[in-house]
Amino acid sequence: MPRLMKLIRRLSALALPLALSGCDLVVMSPSGDIATQQRDLIIVSVVLMLLIIVPVICLTFYFAWHYRRSNINAKYDPEWHHSTRLEVVIWAAPLAIIIALGAVTWVSTHRLDPYRPLDRIDANRPVTPETKTITIEVVALDWKWLFLYPEQGIATVNEIAAPIDTPIEFKITGSTVMNSFYIPALAGQIYAMPGMQTKLHAVMNKEGVYEGFSANYSGDGFSGMRFKFHGMSNDNFGQWVARVKEQGSALNRDAYLKLERPSNRVPVTYFATVEDGLYDAILNLCVKPGQMCANEMMHIDMMGGAGKDSHENRKRLEYDTRWSADAGPGATHPATGHGAKEPTQAEGVNAPAEAPAGHEGHSVAPDQLNTNPKP
Repeated sequence: MPRLMKLIRRLSALALPLALSGCDLVVMSPSGDIATQQRDLIIVSVVLMLLIIVPVICLTFYFAWHYRRSNINAKYDPEWHHSTRLEVVIWAAPLAIIIALGAVTWVSTHRLDPYRPLDRIDANRPVTPETKTITIEVVALDWKWLFLYPEQGIATVNEIAAPIDTPIEFKITGSTVMNSFYIPALAGQIYAMPGMQTKLHAVMNKEGVYEGFSANYSGDGFSGMRFKFHGMSNDNFGQWVARVKEQGSALNRDAYLKLERPSNRVPVTYFATVEDGLYDAILNLCVKPGQMCANEMMHIDMMGGAGKDSHENRKRLEYDTRWSADAGPGATHPATGHGAKEPTQAEGVNAPAEAPAGHEGHSVAPDQLNTNPKP
Protein backbone atom coordinates (compact mmCIF):
# COMPACT_ATOMS: atom_id res chain seq x y z
CA MET A 1 0.00 0.00 0.00
CA PRO A 2 2.74 2.60 0.79
CA ARG A 3 4.31 1.87 -2.61
CA LEU A 4 0.95 2.35 -4.32
CA MET A 5 0.37 5.71 -2.62
CA LYS A 6 3.88 6.80 -3.54
CA LEU A 7 3.26 5.88 -7.19
CA ILE A 8 -0.03 7.81 -7.22
CA ARG A 9 1.68 10.94 -5.87
CA ARG A 10 4.37 10.73 -8.55
CA LEU A 11 1.82 10.30 -11.32
CA SER A 12 -0.16 13.29 -9.97
CA ALA A 13 2.97 15.43 -10.06
CA LEU A 14 3.61 14.45 -13.67
CA ALA A 15 -0.02 15.17 -14.66
CA LEU A 16 0.01 18.71 -13.22
CA PRO A 17 2.07 20.31 -16.05
CA LEU A 18 -0.16 18.61 -18.61
CA ALA A 19 -3.27 20.01 -16.93
CA LEU A 20 -1.82 23.52 -16.75
CA SER A 21 -0.81 23.38 -20.42
CA GLY A 22 -4.49 23.62 -21.36
CA CYS A 23 -5.06 26.84 -19.40
CA ASP A 24 -5.56 30.11 -21.25
CA LEU A 25 -3.03 32.30 -19.45
CA VAL A 26 -4.44 35.51 -20.89
CA VAL A 27 -2.73 37.66 -18.25
CA MET A 28 0.64 36.47 -19.56
CA SER A 29 -0.44 36.72 -23.20
CA PRO A 30 -2.41 40.01 -23.43
CA SER A 31 -3.52 41.94 -26.49
CA GLY A 32 -3.51 45.50 -25.13
CA ASP A 33 -0.49 47.70 -24.44
CA ILE A 34 -1.37 48.43 -20.81
CA ALA A 35 -1.88 44.74 -20.05
CA THR A 36 1.39 44.00 -21.87
CA GLN A 37 3.28 46.45 -19.67
CA GLN A 38 1.65 44.89 -16.60
CA ARG A 39 2.76 41.46 -17.78
CA ASP A 40 6.31 42.74 -18.24
CA LEU A 41 6.21 44.12 -14.72
CA ILE A 42 5.21 40.70 -13.38
CA ILE A 43 8.06 39.03 -15.28
CA VAL A 44 10.66 41.56 -14.11
CA SER A 45 9.50 41.23 -10.50
CA VAL A 46 9.60 37.43 -10.61
CA VAL A 47 13.08 37.38 -12.20
CA LEU A 48 14.45 39.78 -9.59
CA MET A 49 13.08 37.65 -6.77
CA LEU A 50 14.39 34.45 -8.38
CA LEU A 51 17.90 35.93 -8.23
CA ILE A 52 17.69 35.24 -4.50
CA ILE A 53 15.33 32.27 -4.39
CA VAL A 54 17.16 30.06 -6.90
CA PRO A 55 20.62 30.33 -5.26
CA VAL A 56 19.10 29.73 -1.81
CA ILE A 57 17.29 26.59 -3.01
CA CYS A 58 20.42 25.32 -4.78
CA LEU A 59 22.61 25.95 -1.75
CA THR A 60 20.10 24.18 0.49
CA PHE A 61 20.45 21.02 -1.58
CA TYR A 62 24.23 21.47 -1.80
CA PHE A 63 24.70 21.82 1.95
CA ALA A 64 22.43 18.82 2.62
CA TRP A 65 24.52 16.71 0.22
CA HIS A 66 27.96 18.04 1.05
CA TYR A 67 27.60 17.84 4.84
CA ARG A 68 25.90 14.46 4.88
CA ARG A 69 27.04 12.05 7.53
CA SER A 70 28.86 9.75 5.13
CA ASN A 71 31.07 12.53 3.69
CA ILE A 72 34.16 12.28 5.86
CA ASN A 73 35.95 14.95 3.76
CA ALA A 74 33.57 17.75 4.75
CA LYS A 75 35.19 20.23 7.12
CA TYR A 76 33.67 20.21 10.60
CA ASP A 77 34.28 23.27 12.80
CA PRO A 78 32.08 23.32 15.92
CA GLU A 79 33.62 26.61 17.07
CA TRP A 80 32.65 28.55 13.92
CA HIS A 81 30.11 31.32 14.57
CA HIS A 82 30.73 34.30 12.28
CA SER A 83 31.96 35.27 8.81
CA THR A 84 32.05 38.90 7.69
CA ARG A 85 32.23 37.97 4.02
CA LEU A 86 29.23 35.66 4.35
CA GLU A 87 27.25 38.34 6.22
CA VAL A 88 27.97 40.87 3.46
CA VAL A 89 26.68 38.49 0.81
CA ILE A 90 23.61 37.49 2.86
CA TRP A 91 22.52 41.10 3.45
CA ALA A 92 23.82 42.96 0.39
CA ALA A 93 22.12 40.77 -2.22
CA PRO A 94 18.57 41.02 -0.79
CA LEU A 95 19.06 44.74 -0.18
CA ALA A 96 20.02 45.26 -3.83
CA ILE A 97 16.95 43.27 -4.94
CA ILE A 98 14.68 45.34 -2.70
CA ILE A 99 16.11 48.60 -4.07
CA ALA A 100 15.62 47.37 -7.65
CA LEU A 101 12.05 46.23 -6.95
CA GLY A 102 11.28 49.54 -5.26
CA ALA A 103 12.54 51.51 -8.25
CA VAL A 104 10.59 49.38 -10.72
CA THR A 105 7.43 49.67 -8.60
CA TRP A 106 7.76 53.45 -8.27
CA VAL A 107 8.19 54.01 -12.00
CA SER A 108 5.47 51.52 -13.01
CA THR A 109 2.96 52.83 -10.48
CA HIS A 110 3.05 56.27 -12.10
CA ARG A 111 3.40 55.09 -15.70
CA LEU A 112 0.48 52.62 -15.40
CA ASP A 113 -1.80 54.85 -13.32
CA PRO A 114 -5.31 54.03 -14.67
CA TYR A 115 -6.30 57.71 -14.40
CA ARG A 116 -3.36 58.83 -16.53
CA PRO A 117 -4.13 59.37 -20.24
CA LEU A 118 -2.11 57.16 -22.56
CA ASP A 119 1.13 58.45 -24.02
CA ARG A 120 1.62 55.58 -26.45
CA ILE A 121 -0.35 53.14 -28.60
CA ASP A 122 2.33 50.49 -28.21
CA ALA A 123 6.07 50.36 -27.70
CA ASN A 124 6.73 51.81 -31.16
CA ARG A 125 3.90 54.32 -31.61
CA PRO A 126 3.36 57.34 -29.36
CA VAL A 127 0.06 59.12 -28.91
CA THR A 128 -0.01 62.36 -30.91
CA PRO A 129 -2.48 65.28 -30.89
CA GLU A 130 -4.00 63.79 -34.05
CA THR A 131 -4.70 60.43 -32.39
CA LYS A 132 -8.41 59.74 -32.09
CA THR A 133 -9.79 58.58 -28.76
CA ILE A 134 -13.08 57.04 -27.64
CA THR A 135 -15.00 57.41 -24.38
CA ILE A 136 -17.03 54.55 -22.90
CA GLU A 137 -19.16 55.00 -19.77
CA VAL A 138 -19.51 51.83 -17.72
CA VAL A 139 -22.27 51.12 -15.18
CA ALA A 140 -22.23 47.97 -13.03
CA LEU A 141 -25.80 46.79 -12.39
CA ASP A 142 -27.31 43.77 -10.63
CA TRP A 143 -26.16 41.57 -12.38
CA LYS A 144 -25.12 42.88 -15.77
CA TRP A 145 -22.99 45.60 -17.35
CA LEU A 146 -24.30 48.70 -19.10
CA PHE A 147 -22.01 50.49 -21.57
CA LEU A 148 -22.82 53.95 -22.90
CA TYR A 149 -21.09 55.58 -25.86
CA PRO A 150 -21.64 59.35 -25.48
CA GLU A 151 -19.93 60.20 -28.79
CA GLN A 152 -21.92 57.63 -30.78
CA GLY A 153 -25.17 58.13 -28.83
CA ILE A 154 -25.72 54.40 -28.23
CA ALA A 155 -25.64 51.95 -25.33
CA THR A 156 -25.31 48.18 -24.90
CA VAL A 157 -25.77 45.58 -22.20
CA ASN A 158 -23.16 42.84 -21.73
CA GLU A 159 -21.31 43.65 -24.95
CA ILE A 160 -18.63 46.19 -25.65
CA ALA A 161 -16.66 47.06 -28.77
CA ALA A 162 -13.85 49.44 -29.62
CA PRO A 163 -11.51 50.03 -32.58
CA ILE A 164 -7.99 48.71 -32.19
CA ASP A 165 -5.05 51.09 -31.74
CA THR A 166 -7.46 53.72 -30.39
CA PRO A 167 -7.01 55.02 -26.84
CA ILE A 168 -10.08 54.28 -24.71
CA GLU A 169 -11.18 56.31 -21.69
CA PHE A 170 -13.47 54.29 -19.45
CA LYS A 171 -15.60 56.19 -16.94
CA ILE A 172 -16.83 53.64 -14.43
CA THR A 173 -19.55 53.73 -11.77
CA GLY A 174 -22.17 51.41 -10.24
CA SER A 175 -25.78 51.40 -9.15
CA THR A 176 -25.72 49.35 -5.92
CA VAL A 177 -22.87 47.38 -4.38
CA MET A 178 -19.20 47.46 -5.32
CA ASN A 179 -18.10 45.56 -8.42
CA SER A 180 -14.83 45.30 -10.30
CA PHE A 181 -14.52 45.93 -14.04
CA TYR A 182 -11.92 43.61 -15.54
CA ILE A 183 -10.84 42.70 -19.08
CA PRO A 184 -7.60 40.71 -18.55
CA ALA A 185 -6.43 41.04 -22.16
CA LEU A 186 -6.85 44.84 -22.07
CA ALA A 187 -5.78 46.18 -18.65
CA GLY A 188 -6.03 45.64 -14.91
CA GLN A 189 -9.22 45.62 -12.88
CA ILE A 190 -10.87 48.83 -11.66
CA TYR A 191 -13.60 49.06 -9.03
CA ALA A 192 -17.11 50.27 -9.87
CA MET A 193 -18.84 51.97 -6.92
CA PRO A 194 -22.20 53.76 -6.63
CA GLY A 195 -22.02 57.52 -6.28
CA MET A 196 -18.36 57.52 -7.37
CA GLN A 197 -16.53 57.53 -10.68
CA THR A 198 -13.31 55.69 -11.38
CA LYS A 199 -11.35 55.83 -14.63
CA LEU A 200 -9.29 53.53 -16.78
CA HIS A 201 -7.24 54.42 -19.85
CA ALA A 202 -6.32 51.53 -22.13
CA VAL A 203 -5.87 50.47 -25.75
CA MET A 204 -6.46 47.22 -27.61
CA ASN A 205 -3.86 46.35 -30.22
CA LYS A 206 -5.21 43.13 -31.72
CA GLU A 207 -8.54 42.27 -33.29
CA GLY A 208 -10.51 39.58 -31.53
CA VAL A 209 -13.16 38.77 -28.95
CA TYR A 210 -12.04 38.91 -25.33
CA GLU A 211 -13.61 37.97 -22.03
CA GLY A 212 -14.68 40.59 -19.49
CA PHE A 213 -16.26 40.09 -16.10
CA SER A 214 -16.74 41.34 -12.57
CA ALA A 215 -13.83 40.40 -10.32
CA ASN A 216 -15.58 41.36 -7.07
CA TYR A 217 -18.35 39.24 -5.52
CA SER A 218 -21.62 41.19 -5.52
CA GLY A 219 -24.47 38.79 -4.78
CA ASP A 220 -26.55 36.00 -6.26
CA GLY A 221 -25.99 36.80 -9.93
CA PHE A 222 -22.28 37.55 -9.66
CA SER A 223 -21.21 34.50 -11.69
CA GLY A 224 -23.27 35.75 -14.65
CA MET A 225 -21.69 39.23 -14.77
CA ARG A 226 -19.70 38.44 -17.90
CA PHE A 227 -19.48 40.24 -21.22
CA LYS A 228 -17.55 40.16 -24.48
CA PHE A 229 -15.10 42.84 -25.59
CA HIS A 230 -14.77 43.06 -29.38
CA GLY A 231 -11.56 44.56 -30.71
CA MET A 232 -12.33 45.72 -34.26
CA SER A 233 -10.92 47.66 -37.15
CA ASN A 234 -12.30 51.17 -37.63
CA ASP A 235 -14.54 50.02 -40.49
CA ASN A 236 -15.93 47.07 -38.54
CA PHE A 237 -16.52 49.28 -35.52
CA GLY A 238 -18.51 51.69 -37.66
CA GLN A 239 -20.61 48.79 -38.91
CA TRP A 240 -21.14 47.61 -35.33
CA VAL A 241 -22.37 51.07 -34.30
CA ALA A 242 -24.74 51.13 -37.27
CA ARG A 243 -26.09 47.71 -36.29
CA VAL A 244 -26.72 48.86 -32.73
CA LYS A 245 -28.62 51.90 -34.01
CA GLU A 246 -30.64 49.75 -36.37
CA GLN A 247 -31.57 47.01 -33.91
CA GLY A 248 -31.67 48.94 -30.64
CA SER A 249 -34.44 50.66 -28.73
CA ALA A 250 -34.43 53.89 -26.72
CA LEU A 251 -32.71 54.11 -23.34
CA ASN A 252 -34.40 56.79 -21.26
CA ARG A 253 -34.79 57.06 -17.50
CA ASP A 254 -37.83 54.80 -17.38
CA ALA A 255 -36.06 52.13 -19.42
CA TYR A 256 -33.00 52.42 -17.19
CA LEU A 257 -35.03 52.00 -14.00
CA LYS A 258 -36.45 48.77 -15.42
CA LEU A 259 -32.99 47.62 -16.50
CA GLU A 260 -31.60 48.41 -13.05
CA ARG A 261 -33.80 45.80 -11.38
CA PRO A 262 -31.88 42.69 -10.30
CA SER A 263 -31.76 40.04 -13.03
CA ASN A 264 -29.55 37.08 -13.92
CA ARG A 265 -27.66 36.26 -17.13
CA VAL A 266 -29.18 39.03 -19.22
CA PRO A 267 -28.67 38.57 -22.98
CA VAL A 268 -26.88 41.19 -25.08
CA THR A 269 -29.16 44.20 -25.52
CA TYR A 270 -28.77 47.23 -27.81
CA PHE A 271 -30.03 50.79 -27.33
CA ALA A 272 -30.08 53.02 -30.41
CA THR A 273 -30.50 56.26 -28.45
CA VAL A 274 -29.61 57.41 -24.96
CA GLU A 275 -31.35 60.19 -23.04
CA ASP A 276 -29.15 63.22 -22.49
CA GLY A 277 -27.60 63.38 -19.03
CA LEU A 278 -28.48 59.78 -18.13
CA TYR A 279 -24.96 58.77 -17.09
CA ASP A 280 -24.58 61.87 -14.91
CA ALA A 281 -27.91 61.04 -13.26
CA ILE A 282 -26.74 57.46 -12.63
CA LEU A 283 -23.45 58.70 -11.21
CA ASN A 284 -25.21 61.19 -8.92
CA LEU A 285 -27.88 58.67 -7.81
CA CYS A 286 -30.83 60.71 -9.07
CA VAL A 287 -32.31 58.81 -12.01
CA LYS A 288 -35.60 58.34 -10.17
CA PRO A 289 -37.83 61.43 -10.37
CA GLY A 290 -37.73 63.52 -7.22
CA GLN A 291 -34.37 62.32 -5.91
CA MET A 292 -31.73 64.86 -5.03
CA CYS A 293 -28.53 64.47 -7.02
CA ALA A 294 -25.34 63.88 -5.07
CA ASN A 295 -23.66 66.87 -6.71
CA GLU A 296 -26.60 69.06 -5.63
CA MET A 297 -26.21 67.85 -2.07
CA MET A 298 -22.48 68.57 -2.17
CA HIS A 299 -23.22 72.06 -3.49
CA ILE A 300 -25.62 72.67 -0.61
CA ASP A 301 -22.96 71.53 1.88
CA MET A 302 -20.39 73.76 0.22
CA MET A 303 -22.74 76.73 0.57
CA GLY A 304 -23.15 76.11 4.30
CA GLY A 305 -26.14 73.78 4.44
CA ALA A 306 -29.88 74.36 4.25
CA GLY A 307 -30.61 74.83 7.95
CA LYS A 308 -34.02 73.73 9.23
CA ASP A 309 -35.36 73.58 5.69
CA SER A 310 -33.23 70.49 5.05
CA HIS A 311 -35.68 68.20 6.86
CA GLU A 312 -38.00 68.53 3.86
CA ASN A 313 -35.39 66.76 1.73
CA ARG A 314 -35.30 63.52 3.70
CA LYS A 315 -37.24 61.51 1.12
CA ARG A 316 -35.16 62.96 -1.68
CA LEU A 317 -31.99 61.68 -0.02
CA GLU A 318 -32.97 57.99 0.15
CA TYR A 319 -30.79 56.15 -2.34
CA ASP A 320 -31.29 52.48 -1.42
CA THR A 321 -32.20 51.02 -4.80
CA ARG A 322 -32.64 47.49 -3.44
CA TRP A 323 -35.70 48.21 -1.33
CA SER A 324 -39.17 46.94 -2.25
CA ALA A 325 -42.37 46.91 -0.24
CA ASP A 326 -42.86 43.15 -0.56
CA ALA A 327 -39.34 41.83 -0.39
CA GLY A 328 -38.18 44.14 2.39
CA PRO A 329 -34.93 46.07 2.78
CA GLY A 330 -31.85 44.44 1.35
CA ALA A 331 -33.69 42.02 -0.97
CA THR A 332 -31.36 41.12 -3.82
CA HIS A 333 -32.60 37.80 -5.20
CA PRO A 334 -33.82 38.17 -8.80
CA ALA A 335 -36.38 35.38 -8.31
CA THR A 336 -38.56 37.66 -6.18
CA GLY A 337 -39.79 39.34 -9.34
CA HIS A 338 -39.90 42.72 -7.62
CA GLY A 339 -38.27 45.83 -8.98
CA ALA A 340 -35.24 47.49 -7.52
CA LYS A 341 -37.06 50.79 -7.09
CA GLU A 342 -40.08 51.87 -5.08
CA PRO A 343 -43.13 51.82 -7.39
CA THR A 344 -44.45 55.23 -6.40
CA GLN A 345 -42.93 58.63 -5.94
CA ALA A 346 -42.37 59.67 -2.33
CA GLU A 347 -45.08 61.90 -0.93
CA GLY A 348 -44.29 65.59 -0.70
CA VAL A 349 -41.67 65.45 -3.43
CA ASN A 350 -42.07 67.85 -6.30
CA ALA A 351 -41.43 66.67 -9.83
CA PRO A 352 -38.18 68.01 -11.30
CA ALA A 353 -40.10 70.12 -13.84
CA GLU A 354 -41.68 72.15 -11.03
CA ALA A 355 -38.35 73.20 -9.57
CA PRO A 356 -35.92 75.65 -11.19
CA ALA A 357 -32.77 74.31 -12.79
CA GLY A 358 -29.78 74.26 -10.50
CA HIS A 359 -26.25 72.90 -10.45
CA GLU A 360 -25.31 71.23 -13.75
CA GLY A 361 -28.86 71.33 -15.08
CA HIS A 362 -30.46 69.34 -12.26
CA SER A 363 -33.51 70.59 -10.42
CA VAL A 364 -32.81 72.15 -7.02
CA ALA A 365 -35.23 73.49 -4.44
CA PRO A 366 -34.67 77.27 -4.09
CA ASP A 367 -34.40 77.19 -0.28
CA GLN A 368 -31.52 74.72 -0.45
CA LEU A 369 -29.30 77.09 -2.35
CA ASN A 370 -29.77 79.93 0.11
CA THR A 371 -26.35 80.96 1.28
CA ASN A 372 -27.84 82.41 4.48
CA PRO A 373 -30.06 79.59 5.82
CA LYS A 374 -32.65 80.36 8.43
CA PRO A 375 -31.41 79.83 12.00
